Amino acid sequence: MTPTPLLCQIYKSLRHEEMFLYVDRTRGLEVVPQELLTHFGTSQAVMMMIMTPERTLARVETARVIEALKEKGYYLQMPPGGDARTRDLAFDVSAREDDSAT
Repeated sequence: MTPTPLLCQIYKSLRHEEMFLYVDRTRGLEVVPQELLTHFGTSQAVMMMIMTPERTLARVETARVIEALKEKGYYLQMPPGGDARTRDLAFDVSAREDDSAT
């Protein structure tokens, strides 16, 4: 059985260089935690693409993005190296989501 392709909207943060937010186009930004959107800052839609396992992405495994889109509706791509505050926020938001699911 062939996996169903996901339509993905990609936003870049105008506050954090090289930080991108991949969002399931059918679910939109409503599924992204407010704290994450606040930290992400003003966003700019930069691309829409169909995500399939065969697609190659530059800095992340496509399977990770697809899994996150299916589970949460979004995937946050951090800047290379990233600063500690940004990593901590992303971890904190993810941990709270995991806790609320139980």
